[in-house]
Amino acid sequence: MIIGVPKEIKNHEYRVGMVPASVRELINHGHEVVVEINAGIGIGFTDQDYKDAGASIFNTASDIFAHAEMIVKVKEPQAVERAMLREGQILFTYLHLAPDLPQTEDLIKSKSICIAYETVTDDLGGLPLLAPMSEVAGRMSIQAGAQALEKSNAGRGMLLGGVPGVEPAKVVIIGGGMVGNNAAKMAVGMGADVVVLDRNTNVLRRLDDLYGNKIKAVYSTADALEKHVLEADLVIGGVLIPGAAAPKLVTKEHIKNMKSGSAIVDVAIDQGGCIETSHATTHADPTFIVDDVVHYCVANMPGAVPLTSTSALNNATLPYIIQLANKGYVQALLDNKHLLNGLNVINGQVTCKSVADNLGFEFVEPGVALIN
Repeated sequence: MIIGVPKEIKNHEYRVGMVPASVRELINHGHEVVVEINAGIGIGFTDQDYKDAGASIFNTASDIFAHAEMIVKVKEPQAVERAMLREGQILFTYLHLAPDLPQTEDLIKSKSICIAYETVTDDLGGLPLLAPMSEVAGRMSIQAGAQALEKSNAGRGMLLGGVPGVEPAKVVIIGGGMVGNNAAKMAVGMGADVVVLDRNTNVLRRLDDLYGNKIKAVYSTADALEKHVLEADLVIGGVLIPGAAAPKLVTKEHIKNMKSGSAIVDVAIDQGGCIETSHATTHADPTFIVDDVVHYCVANMPGAVPLTSTSALNNATLPYIIQLANKGYVQALLDNKHLLNGLNVINGQVTCKSVADNLGFEFVEPGVALIN
């Protein structure tokens, strides 16, 4: 199979779909890999590194899309990239379709085979291709929140951990999953007063086992959420419903009644955000203010640490890329029910129920769409 790796074009996105070590693995399996010029330069991989791994270097994204049978990316294809997709071509990347009607419509129109990293599952009920980026984003959320609280960024002027004689900031983390756990780890390490809200008692027990009295693991009701959000100096939105738009848990009214200069980091913004006042921002212009609350809503947070996040992502995606290349997408999807769960759009049909429900499309079972 011919695998294509274009250069990412989203704002300040330096990650790359495949590093040279991953390319070498595909070459060793007998496949051809084509990489756009300077695709990995943002994380220190030169075109020569890719050539040494066995890849061919193409000058433009259009050349990559025209030549490759499978496109491997990091972020969702932008409009100019979607226009280059063709019928029967495999697209393997993060998609986050539920809040993104224009992208979904374009992918349907392309009749390509669109497999989303974020809905691939595993035997433990996890999301193995989302997990590494959730780890990165969760840890980064505390860094971003700490900066947002600085007075120069219109924050309250607080140090998360305080100093002797001065109370630390209160950090409220909504959602105790992969994002929330990693955010809690960083916040505890910085000495903050940490509350984690979740509705899964097993998650709360796990967090209690991990952190003991270093955090408060609280069952999330409307009353508990309102109480802790209004007391918070920093709120981390880490809620995820796989494949679906994030629920709006923090309302405009909550924001209006929060402390002046407090901060929000909405990690769920890729799925539409779990804060009612959120809208996606970029690394170039990461924050905005609503009712004196600083909002950080960068839609590709791990892109700020691309060397770490690309390496972590490639470790997770490479086995699936090899399966798709070795077997072809039909057999690979039939053989692996978890990879099949990643199929969101194929031949103009929507095969992810959450996406279909959120955007009003007819849902077709992925297994049915695959063999028809």
